[in-house]
Amino acid sequence: MLKILLALLVAKFQGVRKDGLEAMARALALHCKSEDDAKTLVEELDKAQVDEFVKDYRAGVDKEVSDGVKTNETKLRSKYNFIEKTKVEPGNDGNGDDGKDGNNGKDDIAAQIKAAVDAALSPLKTQLDSLNAAEVSKARLAKLNEKLATCKDDAFKAKALKDYSRMHFDNDDAFNEYITETETDINNANQRVANEALGGGNAPMFNAKDNDGVSKAVADFVAENKPDAKGSFAGKEL
Repeated sequence: MLKILLALLVAKFQGVRKDGLEAMARALALHCKSEDDAKTLVEELDKAQVDEFVKDYRAGVDKEVSDGVKTNETKLRSKYNFIEKTKVEPGNDGNGDDGKDGNNGKDDIAAQIKAAVDAALSPLKTQLDSLNAAEVSKARLAKLNEKLATCKDDAFKAKALKDYSRMHFDNDDAFNEYITETETDINNANQRVANEALGGGNAPMFNAKDNDGVSKAVADFVAENKPDAKGSFAGKEL
């Protein structure tokens, strides 16, 4: 019903403040049960009645705003000890021998407001700085783990993570320099692991030798081709 009344009022009383018409629609809605009731009420209204209602409504609203501003000002003055700037007498620019300037020094209300705002925002700034630092630290650790994922030396990885937890970087350049050095260390560690794997393997079986200095492969070959009791290469029997 409120929307219907507002539409009817706006259509009939064009140029009247909409906030005032909305207030009137809310008041009329209490007396309407149907759309027909709404049309009847709006038709009975004239421009003078509407203007008077809106004028009274705005007066009440303006007073509430003014009272609210005064209340907030009083609270601020009480909380932060604001002092209103002293009026400078005509002919006195505040630069006389008394040592006072035109802004009345520490009593300058603009400076006091700035100080109060800074004090109010300080905890928020500290919180934002802390959150930003946490995000930067998280991103840097993720980058380090990405590099360490290619490392084949578990002992090196564990030590790198342990050392990182004790480090502090003044800026991104310092961290990037550390990452570059770590990449070099990872490559060296991987090469060391590869070298150890090659050096620790068993020698080929054909190089293994018995007590007589004969390799096992040679001994097996001789055994397989050894002449039988009569001799595979014996002369023709007569």
